[in-house]
Amino acid sequence: MASRRLRAFKRWMKSQGIQCSDTLDFIDCPQQGISVGALSDLHEGDVVAKIPKTACLTIKTSGAREMIESAGLDGHLGLSVALMYEKSLAQDSPWAGYLQLLPPQECLPLVWTLGEVDSLLSGTELHKAIKEDKTLMYEDWKENILPLIDEYHGFGMVPLADLFNHKTGAEDVHFTSVSPNQEYEDDVDSENGDNNELSKISGHDKRDSTCENSYIHSDSESDYSSVTGEDPMMLQMIMVREVKSGDEVFNTYGSLGNAALLHRYGFTEAHNPFDIVNIDLELVLKWGCSLFSSRYCRARLSLWRRINISGSVSENSEYFEVSSNGEPELELLTLLYIMLLPDNTCHKLDISICTADKVSANIGMILSEKHDITWSTSSEISKDLLLTEKVCRALLALADIRESCYGSKSIDEDVEALKRCCMTERKLYHSLMLRISERRILEKFRTYATAGAQIQTFQDANGTSTTRKRLKKH
Repeated sequence: MASRRLRAFKRWMKSQGIQCSDTLDFIDCPQQGISVGALSDLHEGDVVAKIPKTACLTIKTSGAREMIESAGLDGHLGLSVALMYEKSLAQDSPWAGYLQLLPPQECLPLVWTLGEVDSLLSGTELHKAIKEDKTLMYEDWKENILPLIDEYHGFGMVPLADLFNHKTGAEDVHFTSVSPNQEYEDDVDSENGDNNELSKISGHDKRDSTCENSYIHSDSESDYSSVTGEDPMMLQMIMVREVKSGDEVFNTYGSLGNAALLHRYGFTEAHNPFDIVNIDLELVLKWGCSLFSSRYCRARLSLWRRINISGSVSENSEYFEVSSNGEPELELLTLLYIMLLPDNTCHKLDISICTADKVSANIGMILSEKHDITWSTSSEISKDLLLTEKVCRALLALADIRESCYGSKSIDEDVEALKRCCMTERKLYHSLMLRISERRILEKFRTYATAGAQIQTFQDANGTSTTRKRLKKH
């Protein structure tokens, strides 16, 4: 039997002209919140919901529109004011039946105390970012805008669409909008975290960030409707794959790792294939300075940069990504390789920079001498050839330095703490999930380095060189 708040929401949907298929089942769980299940088998192409844009809570539809626009507010900030205004009206708000479904708060680290951030997120990819976000809140709100609404309506809350929970790489239903410029406009992703969606409907496709937003004028909407029979003011939720009766129906917020999911939506996923760990350039320099002088490290770093190679940059921090399978970026291996080159070989590389036809030819020249291979300027750098015994030892040292960022507790202690943790302890639960997922990657990173060292030892012992997969540097 549906809960009281779900019954109220269904009555509200009917009053707003929201059409919802009888094949969808709304489940209200005290611990997990609201989810959507299938009462019968759902098939690809089935339209399971239609939502009028007028039912969405946006700046344009809010009773606070005049006040918000006169203040020059827009985007998330303007929508936040609209939402606060409508919630302040309680039952007098036209969205009362919808707003009563929203949780009182989300488990977003942005609203955690600084003490909680330091104690729960220390060492993770979020720790530094969240502390910066707390001082750059407005800028980061703009930078983290993913969902879209057409330019007339702007940002908005989309009822019903926000009830579908996220699952990485497992989108069952897709949210679309009809416009005069294309049959369906993609990328109105549910951003509920735990069922709280902040969406903007447009032609911006999450799979193609170069798409331009579609601007829908009132006149063109009526003209388009009369020609196609489609209602451009109606949003649709369409099944994109089969769902069996009794299974939950999932949306997806994109290909996001746990750090991004916790940052933006307040939850994590087990076994997330998009998890990563970053190794900051400053950690690499810390390792370098433990072996060489600071002057030496700066000179080798400068040489690396002269080959037109760099790490990724975010918030003035340069870093190297380690993928979920524990494989480091080519740029990190190249830097370590240059750091560990003998002085005479490094001098040759320095001289060759001025005459090389392409970036990879510089490193290629060194590799061709070391491994007795023929190198052409069209060749691609092989990670395997960069994995010398010294580079592999450096990777293991970097893994230890990065691991130390998590504090004195071991990963086994984190795993045991997660087993004891209750889902109601959301901050602790999700921070432990993040820590463990990142530390699992570091374990694979060590395995990668150890395997590389073993291969190198075997090659040195047998006087042979084995070149496996060649990877192109992007």
